[in-house]
Amino acid sequence: MKRFKILWQLYWAFLRIGGLTFGGGLAMLPMLKYELVEKKGWITEEELIDCYAIGQCTPGIIAINTATFVGYKSAGILGGIFSTLGMVTPSLVIITAIATCLEKFMYNEWLQHALAGIRGVVCALMVNTVYSLGKKSLKNLFGWILCLAVFAVCVMTNIPTVVMVIVSAVIGILIHVFRTKKEANKA
Repeated sequence: MKRFKILWQLYWAFLRIGGLTFGGGLAMLPMLKYELVEKKGWITEEELIDCYAIGQCTPGIIAINTATFVGYKSAGILGGIFSTLGMVTPSLVIITAIATCLEKFMYNEWLQHALAGIRGVVCALMVNTVYSLGKKSLKNLFGWILCLAVFAVCVMTNIPTVVMVIVSAVIGILIHVFRTKKEANKA
């Protein structure tokens, strides 16, 4: 019975996240952080960042990949399935409803203004979340330098995200190996 309860909670949490956020994976970060870290305590902020990074590096939609990883971490394979189903249910319902009335909504002036307002809020929420997650994740000068360097490269080039993540991971590993050897030589 307890297992079914956690599966239902995962489904319900991701149903709300999937139904109340617009703009893709990054736009979901504020709600993911609130629901999963602050409210439920299923994962830490660091684990959320890790799940999100893995979600970006794997094929498919970031939000669904993140839901799958968080669900799997919380309740195994069934947790991943229920989380994924929760995340996709609102999209399936909304897209099906919109598809039936697409022509009526497409050029609606009110809808266009509403979406313009929503985009502004989504951007503000993303900036706030990136700032708060950055404060927790960037613990030293190396982290800040790497963050700013990757940001600059992303802005100036079209290098795929997965390449940036892999290169950053390799750099992090090399720095760790270098520091470990340096500390071993001192001792």
